[in-house]
Order: sequence, then C-alpha cells, then structure tokens
Amino acid sequence: MSTSRGRVATLRRFPVKGLSPEPLDSASIEPGRQLAGDRVYAIENGPSGFDPENPAKLPKTRFLCLMRNARLARLRSSYDHEASTLTVDLEGETALSVVLSSAEGRAEAERWFTDFMGEELNGPLKVLPAPGRHTFSDTSKGVLSLINLASVSGVEDIVGAAVDPLRFRGNLDFSGFGAFDELDWLGSEIAIGDVRFRVVQRTVRCAATEVDPQTAARDLAIPKSLMKSLGHADCGVYAEPLTAGTISVGDEIRLL
Repeated sequence: MSTSRGRVATLRRFPVKGLSPEPLDSASIEPGRQLAGDRVYAIENGPSGFDPENPAKLPKTRFLCLMRNARLARLRSSYDHEASTLTVDLEGETALSVVLSSAEGRAEAERWFTDFMGEELNGPLKVLPAPGRHTFSDTSKGVLSLINLASVSGVEDIVGAAVDPLRFRGNLDFSGFGAFDELDWLGSEIAIGDVRFRVVQRTVRCAATEVDPQTAARDLAIPKSLMKSLGHADCGVYAEPLTAGTISVGDEIRLL
C-alpha cells in the first residue's frame, strides 16, 4: 500500500566518479546544489573535451565509469577530503595512496589506473578536479539522487535475483513507500527532515546497474528487464534542494 511518509535508510557520496561510495551519517544541504564532495573528481578516459574554465556536463563514457568499465567494482576506495588523499585497495591490499590536490599525486594515480584498466583505455588517462561547485555527476542540475528501496525490491521481482541497492549509486536510499511510487513525484515537493526538495527528474538506469558492486560481474540486465516489464528503464529520482539545512539517516521523508 502506498504511503506519504518514509525514512532515510542510507546517505552516501561518491568523491571520485566510478569509484566507491563514502557513507555519511548526515549531510549539509544548500539550495540548488548537489551534495558537497560528491563526484568532485573524474578520470578522463582519452580526451573528453572538458573545459575547467567553462565546465559542462559530458557523457559519462568519456570518463572511467561502471557503465563501460565493470572492473572498477573490484576496487575499494576511500577519500580523505581534508587531506585530499585517495586510497585504493585491490584484493585486500592497498594498491594506491595519493594526494589528488597535487599534480604529482594525480600523475601517480593516472599511471596506476593506466596499468589497471589495460585494454579498456580509450587514450591517456587524466584525473580531473571539478572546478568550483561543478560535479561530474550524470546530470548538470544541482540535485541529489534518491533511491526507493521498495523499487529495488520491485526490480528484484522483475529480474528474479537479489539486487544490491548500491548498483543504483544513489546519494540517498529511503524506505516506507510503495515500489516505484517515486516515479509519480515528478514536479512535487518532498521534505527530508526539515529540508524541502523538488523532484525534477526520473532516473533512467544505464548499464552500470548490470554490474554487481561486490564481485564486478556484469550479471543482471536490469535496464532491459525494466523496459520489457514496465515499458521504461526508470528507477529512482533526482531531487533539487529548495531550502538549506541538514539531513540525516533516520530522518522522515514526507510527500508534500
């Protein structure tokens, strides 16, 4: 049964596009802005045309991303925002630890990822810092990506297998609503704790969701299965912050 209230189950951000998430207990929100610290770096896979003086959204395939590069899921990464240090573990061992704010650190990361990516290279790799409040997310809007856990369960029913919510790489997972209820929220306002958001876009799922985030196996044809069963490949929504404040795990979500 559909309801008008739910709860925040998980908060996370992805400091480096395509790499591991950083779990959060709470996050500060600014109107019209993405989650601070989310997708603040990307690894260019061959010349992308990105202009730091005039930053604009580019197709994800111009960067290392799970849609094309499933092997990235073999890595476990963490990022220290204060020290600008990226640490990457491979098969339980630390394989890389570099300061991304330095040219030397970025060059070392580029060399390591060049070896790791092998035949999946489209050209020279380059670590790109996001200038100002630009984000290397899949949308140019200042939004958070929201994932309805009931919809993830609905996807499980469609594909006939367990589905890790992390396949959808959302900033916020929530519970308490019916499967795919969020798809009807387009244009509506929601409150997360005391912060108001407007739902501005349904999220069309891509081949990144095919990749198991634990094993790196491309094992579930989620977009194709959604399209066959529902006539679309949407799961989750983007929500733009309208007011400032703090959101936390456990906060109530209300459809206004």
